[in-house]
Amino acid sequence: MVRLIVCAFLFFSGIVLAQNENYVVENLSFNNENPHFGLMRVGDAVLMTSYQLDKKGRVKRVQGQPRLTVFQGNIKNSETIENLSLLQIDPKAGIPQITSATLSQDGNLIYITTVYTNKNKPNVRFKETNFHLEVGEFKPGVGFTNFKVLPFCKPRFSYAHPALSPDGKILYFTANIKGGKANTKGGSDIFKVDILDDTTFSEPENLGATVNSYGKEMFPFIASDNTLYFSSNRPNGFGGYDLYKSKINDDGTFEKAEKLEKPLNSVKDDLSLIMNANNTSGFLSSKRLGGKGDDDIYVFKNK
Repeated sequence: MVRLIVCAFLFFSGIVLAQNENYVVENLSFNNENPHFGLMRVGDAVLMTSYQLDKKGRVKRVQGQPRLTVFQGNIKNSETIENLSLLQIDPKAGIPQITSATLSQDGNLIYITTVYTNKNKPNVRFKETNFHLEVGEFKPGVGFTNFKVLPFCKPRFSYAHPALSPDGKILYFTANIKGGKANTKGGSDIFKVDILDDTTFSEPENLGATVNSYGKEMFPFIASDNTLYFSSNRPNGFGGYDLYKSKINDDGTFEKAEKLEKPLNSVKDDLSLIMNANNTSGFLSSKRLGGKGDDDIYVFKNK
């Protein structure tokens, strides 16, 4: 009974706080019992991750597990996402799962988070549960194909959540790299590499202690005003994973990360956020109370 009262107090307190904040947060109509997460904005398009369905609307499975893949939709009036459809991936590419992705500004390249298969698994010992990053190219009539593991990904570490800078010259991602200057502070940190050309990258660089913590950092996104948004389960949050932001200075350094206020954050997991071009509204994924499924997508906008 005490636990029920506490939960009820948190729920209604959240409502009161939301009424006093600058933003309104609304659940989008396409959400259902399936998870929707891994948000990324590319121009006026949005990418997100969810389960792939068959023609009968049933969840497709890979080795008994639901198959995660990427969907693309269009932003309408900065308030909703419409025309959601599967992003075209060449079935012959043999990509078993995609847990997050981003596109180059011209739409010709896709960077994805996935796992190794028998076709490309390393010849050294590694954890089969480790993720890594791959890049594929778009071919008309085929979709994204010719995927290759990014050269800086080492099999003994896990890499995920690719995100590009607005000018497309820097790739951000999360990883648990250990050793040297790139050593991970917590369970996973946010890193960056310079994109020298389509196949050449600089060595990974940890964003440092003003961004990363002894917790886990996930789902980076760089807004058009050069602000980094990400999720973290560091201490002193509202609960679970919370959303943070860090301004990128002109010299490339990062200001100390700030926790976003309610109702952008909640007492449950808040996992990723993308800003619209106006930098006053956007979309976020969250497990917050009152949702329709596992992770839902919400729009947020000024009151």
